[in-house]
Amino acid sequence: LLFMWFWSIGISLQKMIPEKATMKIKLFKVFLCVPIFYLLLIGMLFSYTINGEFAFGKVSNLGVIAVLFFAIVLLHLFSMFCIFYCIYFVAKTIKTAELQKTVEFSDLIFEFLMIWFFPIGIWIIQPRINKIAAAIDQQDL
Repeated sequence: LLFMWFWSIGISLQKMIPEKATMKIKLFKVFLCVPIFYLLLIGMLFSYTINGEFAFGKVSNLGVIAVLFFAIVLLHLFSMFCIFYCIYFVAKTIKTAELQKTVEFSDLIFEFLMIWFFPIGIWIIQPRINKIAAAIDQQDL
């Protein structure tokens, strides 16, 4: 659900972004898909492990397990990077839509932290997003 929330904010608020403050939407879409595919991969590997496919007692599977372990660690780190980029992108989109100008990271630290700590931050950020969405609706009329 959090990734869908990222998607809806990152894509729908682009209508309010000034043309001079362009953002890399394709990169955002790719980086948002990486953690989703990573979670699916981990789920499949977990189910194989539960079913006994990768039994740790078998010597023949130690090489496969080592390769999978390092691949998972690398994918996990890249997935974490992608999630932080998506948080940054969404925070920048919100702040840019509010201020109607290009913003720096120092301008959006509060939004970044509130999105990162989403159980609390969403209660603070979402009313501001609703105001921006209402402004979009007024422009469409």
